[in-house]
Amino acid sequence: MQLEGSNSWHVPAVLLALVGLLVPSSSFQHHRYEDMVRALFTVQNECPYITRIYSIGRSVEGRHLYVLEISDNPGIHEALEPEFKYVGNMHGNEVLGRELLIKLSQFLCEEYRARNPRIVRLIHDTRIHILPSMNPDGYEVAARQGPEFNGYLVGRGNAREIDLNRNFPDLNAYMYYYEKTNGPNHHLPLPDNWEHQVEPETLAVIKWMQNYNFVLSANLHGGAVVANYPFDKSKDPRIRGRTTYAATPDDKLFKELARTYSYAHSWMHHGWNCGDFFTEGITNGASWYSLSKGMQDFNYLHTNCFEITLELSCDKFPPASALRKEWLANREALVSYLEQVHHGIKGMVYDENNNPISNAEISVVGINHDVTSGVDGDYFRLLLSGTHTVTASAYGYLPFTSTITVGPAEAIQLDFYLKTAPKPNPKVKPHNNKRNLSSPKLPSKLGPR
Repeated sequence: MQLEGSNSWHVPAVLLALVGLLVPSSSFQHHRYEDMVRALFTVQNECPYITRIYSIGRSVEGRHLYVLEISDNPGIHEALEPEFKYVGNMHGNEVLGRELLIKLSQFLCEEYRARNPRIVRLIHDTRIHILPSMNPDGYEVAARQGPEFNGYLVGRGNAREIDLNRNFPDLNAYMYYYEKTNGPNHHLPLPDNWEHQVEPETLAVIKWMQNYNFVLSANLHGGAVVANYPFDKSKDPRIRGRTTYAATPDDKLFKELARTYSYAHSWMHHGWNCGDFFTEGITNGASWYSLSKGMQDFNYLHTNCFEITLELSCDKFPPASALRKEWLANREALVSYLEQVHHGIKGMVYDENNNPISNAEISVVGINHDVTSGVDGDYFRLLLSGTHTVTASAYGYLPFTSTITVGPAEAIQLDFYLKTAPKPNPKVKPHNNKRNLSSPKLPSKLGPR
């Protein structure tokens, strides 16, 4: 088990006085920054044994980016227990996600205390991380205008008016090049000096992704009602008036994840919402419109995490009177989507002496996207039902392949035991006529984009 205690704490009730009086967890209201912090600490106080609050960094104006962790062992990664995250309020003026995640935190705490068997099992088997607001500065700008006078773009960006969903390193261009040249298909490296090219909020989230082995995620937006899945960036040059579908190697899986949310939502799956029509209430991002440097594509290309973007309301800043209806419309969908983290396969990768192997690659025949094992040697690979041929490989070890049938229920456990590869004979000279299989280097220019 891995203990992650930095920037985290359990908060005794006496410290809650520093952020004001406790508020009823059942209330429906808009939460300014201090109200949001108070609500999170209230949940932590009410469910101290299954919650932890930690900060992943600060915004431009110095506000903490607080995460509420919900787990039976807060602060600890337990081997074979998947990590899940929800991110809200990336665009400061798209506020429904922020309120839904605060309410979800309260709901999980309340239902756990009531011994709801579904929620108890979910919390015991999953490590859940909830970031209600990625952009607290932008929210404050939007909130000062309020629901009645909020502009379509006012408060969208951070304090520097930077759109955080156009601020991640662009790894799509590399991926599309590598697809043509048999290059790496996962965990693409970041460009030089990237930390100085992103905003503080983006930097904090990237470091967060790198420090936790997230398996599944969703980020919550507003302005439409649809479940959007990667890729967000088109593979073709932009042509005015034309959209092009950009499929990931896990396209079928992403569609199913999007459908899970859409059909559990009260009306998203109807398709007609906000003057737009999306079949089954889902869309490929690039097919809708091409977006560069987005967060969901970055998750897929740089980490083990599969993320979709949930557009949840026509009104970016709905009035407080609408929040109860929106919560009831999204409650089952939020829980059902979270449960999808337990599908596919998972397991341990060991050496011959039963020592865990970290950073082993797990590949599936027919899907050109690998995942890697974590520091404890455990891996998680979301897959649709069916029979799959899976290979585990690691530097210095012989790869091992197994075939397994995945069903629609809980993830199937598949462990790998890798044998040490024999050392090459120094007397035998390698042939020089074989093709170089190393990954090609990306040229400095990738065409018009």
